[in-house]
Formats: sequence, C-alpha cells, structure tokens
Amino acid sequence: MTQANHLLLRVEKIVAGYGVKEVLHGVSLQVRPREIVAVIGPNGAGKSTVLKTVMGYLKPRSGEILFDNRDITGREPHELVWLSISFVSQGRVIFPDMTVQEHLDMGAWTLPAPKRADAYEKVYKLFPRLAERKGQKASTMSGGERQMLSLARALVIEPRLLILDEPSLGLSPKFVDQVFEKIVEINQLGVSVLMVEQNA
Repeated sequence: MTQANHLLLRVEKIVAGYGVKEVLHGVSLQVRPREIVAVIGPNGAGKSTVLKTVMGYLKPRSGEILFDNRDITGREPHELVWLSISFVSQGRVIFPDMTVQEHLDMGAWTLPAPKRADAYEKVYKLFPRLAERKGQKASTMSGGERQMLSLARALVIEPRLLILDEPSLGLSPKFVDQVFEKIVEINQLGVSVLMVEQNA
C-alpha cells in the first residue's frame, strides 16, 4: 500500500454527545500521512466534540476510530500520547508560573531521559523565539507566544499526528498568520495535522 493510500487516522460513523444530547450523528473523516485536514464550521457545530471523541475525552456511543490500523475507540487520552498523538486544546492551556523549559519538560514525560535533549533542541530550532526565553514564565508572554508554547509542548514527543482545537482562537491577525505558517512548517517536517477552525 502506498503512503498516499494509507490512512493514518480513520474515523467511521461516530455518534457521540453529552448526556441525552446527541452532538455527532455518524461523523466520518480520514487523515493520511503528511496531510493537513481542517474541519470548518460555525460555533456549536460539534467540531471540538469530534476532537474530544478522537482523543478519548468523550466516549462514543457508536462508531470506530482507527490510528494506523489500530482500534483506539474510547481509549484514554494518556494512552494516545504513547501512540505518538499530541493534542493542543482550545484556549492555550498553559501554566502561568511555569517557565518555557518547564512546559517542555512536562510535554516530554513519555520520552526516555537520554532522548530529551535532542527533542528540546529540535523544538527550539522550530521556535527560536522560545529558545531565547527558556527561563521566562508563561504569564509574561503574549497570547500568540503562549500558543506557540502550546504547540512546542505538544511537539516535544515528535508526534505522528498533531490535533489542534481552534489554534487561531482569540489571536490578533498578525499572530494568526504566524501560527498557521508554523503549522505548515510542522507538517512539512512529516507530522500529520487534524485541526478545527471556525473560518477557513
């Protein structure tokens, strides 16, 4: 099977929701290696629910989720990290009193200690602005810089699939452009990307 035909992620007819409310009614999507897939739709359409279901934060009522032909339906989020799947949630979840380096240390928890220095070097090469601010606390950074930090933390484990929930939310136009340029650069390094956005 060629890489073009191989599916890294396959979501088949997922039904999911919250309590009695059904939000996803048989959603299917596919992500191939080295591909960027964007799910676009208005607020409340269920975009984030798709990602939460893929990541195991929400258990599907029916349907199937396969990663590299392995059934991951309903698996716990921490298990997916071990499979080289990283998730950046909506709203730039960072820890204000932690430094840039401490965030990367936290992101590297699945890596053996001998591999961490090399992983940090690669991430800092991709995000040179963060490299200049290793000891800076996240609370002193702008919204765009915090989003870059969220991306950097997710990339430390060198994921095969990066899942992003509205990465441009709340950013100025300048930082929106920078974030999307960085996502393309990440993809060009061989990382598949699945993201949701309100606007194309």
